[in-house]
Amino acid sequence: YLTRHFAGKGLNVPEIIAVSKDGLSYLQTDLGTVSLYDALKEGRENSMGYSETDIALLERTIGMLPELQIHGAEGMDFSRCYPQQELDAQNVMFDLNYFKYCFLKTTGLDFNEVKLEGCFDSMAEKLTGYQGNSFMYRDFQARNVMLDAEGDPHFIDFQGGRRGTVQYDLASFLWQASARYTKELRNELIDVYLTNLKHYIEVDERRFRKDLQLCVLFRLLQ
Repeated sequence: YLTRHFAGKGLNVPEIIAVSKDGLSYLQTDLGTVSLYDALKEGRENSMGYSETDIALLERTIGMLPELQIHGAEGMDFSRCYPQQELDAQNVMFDLNYFKYCFLKTTGLDFNEVKLEGCFDSMAEKLTGYQGNSFMYRDFQARNVMLDAEGDPHFIDFQGGRRGTVQYDLASFLWQASARYTKELRNELIDVYLTNLKHYIEVDERRFRKDLQLCVLFRLLQ
């Protein structure tokens, strides 16, 4: 459903060619084997950092994200999203408690669990307070962007998406641990993203950047 919806809006996603009668198998266009992550390998491992060509490719990719999030959400039946149609407090608490029990408690650090739970509740409330109508990709990262034979970016692996805050995807992409983006490059890409986002919605930059930092913290805890 999501692929057909996005393709119908002219977005860069694989095309569904055929689906079996039982709905359990399908064919889609082959986007090749080169992901954005693969294409950026040399720059990622180079002590000199990313080249101008790499940065141009990153800017192009991040500039396409608002179209998917905002234009792609228009007319979408979010009830078709699986397993949930929007980011809610329960989603957030699952990840925060995973951090607490599978990381924090294993360190042996002494902490006030009641106060921590209060912080978690506050974070969940803020992360789910977004009232807009936008598609949250949820796993937007360089490995989920494929480059076709002409080098054009295409989006894949969005089947876990749902309604939610747009900053989440930006945080996922720019603070991907293995990407090694510098602070300067991150800021440059945030500016590119905001320029393109303003084509679709009004943006309070101060509020946007504040909410982005909360999403960054949440992603780092994940």
